[in-house]
Amino acid sequence: METAYIDKHKDLVTQCRNGSRKAQFELYKLYVKAMYNVALRILNHAAEAEDVLQEAFLDAFTRLENFRGETTFGLWMKQIVINKSINLLRKRKAELVPIEDVDVAEPEQEDALELELRVNEIREAVAMLSDGYRVVLTLYLFEGYDHEEIAHILKISENTSRSQYMRAKMRLNSLLEKRGVQR
Repeated sequence: METAYIDKHKDLVTQCRNGSRKAQFELYKLYVKAMYNVALRILNHAAEAEDVLQEAFLDAFTRLENFRGETTFGLWMKQIVINKSINLLRKRKAELVPIEDVDVAEPEQEDALELELRVNEIREAVAMLSDGYRVVLTLYLFEGYDHEEIAHILKISENTSRSQYMRAKMRLNSLLEKRGVQR
């Protein structure tokens, strides 16, 4: 049994294939913010994320005939952004190192203001992680990939992905403790 994907922007994709610049702009407007956030979380550098974003959209629109519609346009676009971001990190020579597992406690419930402050602290701490840690953590927690998929994307073993994730969590907790953020 095959999974059926319903792409609510299928008409825009068809218009783009037919050369509509307006449809391209509409797709760009629909996905630019989300794709920028994906790139930024992986790269941790705004200018590089913007560059990756522009390259990814250019690549997507020039290769649109290769989009088979087996997934939504958004998922296809996200994969392009992730791959371009990871390739840029590889150019920076990010290295992944296997390590041991760590258990991390769940956060307590807080009121909205405290939660917002805590989210900002966590964002800043995530930005301080090394590229390797941040990429695995981002792909797993924010993008929803499992360790098998991360291993395939990063060309590492599944165990390395798991250990990088655990080490990233441990380092993140350490950074948060130094900043006085309670778990």
